[in-house]
Amino acid sequence: MTPLRIDNETARHLWLDSQGLGAPPTGPLDVAGMIRRLGFVQLDSIQIVSRAHHHILWSRNQKYREPMLDRVMSRDRAVFEHFTHDASVIPMEFLPIWQRQFRRKREYLDKASWFRGLPDAAERAAIRDRIEAEGPLSTHDFDSKVTDRTHMWARPPHKLALDYMWYAGELATCHRVNFTKFYDLAERVFPRHLREEEIPESEQVSRLCHEALDRLGFASVTELQKFWDAATRAEVQAWAARAEGLRRVEVQTARGDWIDALASADIDDRIAGLTGSGSRVRVLNPFDPAIRDRARLQRLFGFDYRVEMFVPAAKRIWGYYVFPLLEGSRFTGRIEIKADRKKGRLDVLNFWPEPGLRWTPARLGRLEAELSRLTRLAGVVDVHWSAEARCAAGA
Repeated sequence: MTPLRIDNETARHLWLDSQGLGAPPTGPLDVAGMIRRLGFVQLDSIQIVSRAHHHILWSRNQKYREPMLDRVMSRDRAVFEHFTHDASVIPMEFLPIWQRQFRRKREYLDKASWFRGLPDAAERAAIRDRIEAEGPLSTHDFDSKVTDRTHMWARPPHKLALDYMWYAGELATCHRVNFTKFYDLAERVFPRHLREEEIPESEQVSRLCHEALDRLGFASVTELQKFWDAATRAEVQAWAARAEGLRRVEVQTARGDWIDALASADIDDRIAGLTGSGSRVRVLNPFDPAIRDRARLQRLFGFDYRVEMFVPAAKRIWGYYVFPLLEGSRFTGRIEIKADRKKGRLDVLNFWPEPGLRWTPARLGRLEAELSRLTRLAGVVDVHWSAEARCAAGA
């Protein structure tokens, strides 16, 4: 079959729609449904405005507020926490196809030199027995100390043991308090019918790939592998070679080139159902899944973005925590903002419009409206622009 050609503008709309950014962030609020649509939401402890996971969900529906995610996890058990490319919350119904990831992580840690100092099986069993008897515990409930001071990432033995059992699926996150993780026995967190469902590994890989492709809209084998990071590239390649119901497509990049990709059989219907992205300006989180794959972001939008909080200050191009600005189906700039809760305001520290793009008063007004809405998530009242940021915005 001749590959379907997807022009760049359509590809952008399809990707944003797949990521829940194609429609206004309004309407009925379904937190678990948003996570299900995305496939996962990355967790992060940095709180410049609001922690990444809260900001990501708010970007899809601005009725969202911070306590809601913990209720979905600890009360409703609609999601569980584990590792994709990073710590994330994942829809609970995906648990049966996540069993191989528990095994893969255990096998990896068994060989990892940086995980040295892990307590042996008897010591880990003692920690598990405490949790069984006392209920959910955090790392603060144990007092073993770091012994290897020469290792940069050295952690106390009890923390290594808790993490090991969490990665392996023996323990699960029960809830968090101020981002502190509480561990409980997996059988007390994961629903029994999902925990005991056995699916062959090949089918687990197949379902993971199908779920990834559904959320990507279209993808290369590399992009499929990177989505969950729960299978090897060879496994994904083998799936793509044998899977039925896939469409070969050619996707136009921001530069005008055409690249080969895969899409689901319903790609024509998905494209036909697209609506315009509008002109709303969105302040996206640096860890938003829509921009996590920097290579894909560059190809589709011509937007060169990187996270610089782990880059030495002298080597940063932009700043410590810089938010990309999405307007409709294109990225129009970056902004550095920080919530000052003592003063009750959102500080705009720096602003960088994309080269060649004029920030008209109307466009700036849409950004200011979005910043005003963002104050509600951050728990502040006002927005304060620095003189440098105002000047850069041409205001």
